[in-house]
Amino acid sequence: MKIAFTTSDRVHINAHFGWAKKIDLYDVSAEGYKFLETLTFEGDLKEDGNEDKLLPKIEALYGCTIVYVSAIGGSAAARLIKKKITPIKAQSEEQEITDILTRLVQTLKGNPPPWLRKALLQANSSFDDLEVEEEVTV
Repeated sequence: MKIAFTTSDRVHINAHFGWAKKIDLYDVSAEGYKFLETLTFEGDLKEDGNEDKLLPKIEALYGCTIVYVSAIGGSAAARLIKKKITPIKAQSEEQEITDILTRLVQTLKGNPPPWLRKALLQANSSFDDLEVEEEVTV
């Protein structure tokens, strides 16, 4: 599954979703995790009330299961959930990305909590739906 982290230093989860200039993407499975890419965003991202700044981020996170943030507004959280991406607030801006990744791998090896199982099922079902649509149009 793809997991995203809002970050300013690529070590900590220390960026507000709407203001984040960088979002790091990782692939996580029960076997481990690997870095995929850093998404970068330009412009005046600190402008409150500018909902247009959210659209490129939400579109860029397509296929992600979870996005970890230091903070997120209600509108952005609702828009992510509508796209089947679960936003999770970090415990603090000192929380490290690798700590979360390590815990996720351990959780996937065991018995994931209901919220994570649901997020995984939603992510998988959206991909399954796409495959069915493609088969029908061919």
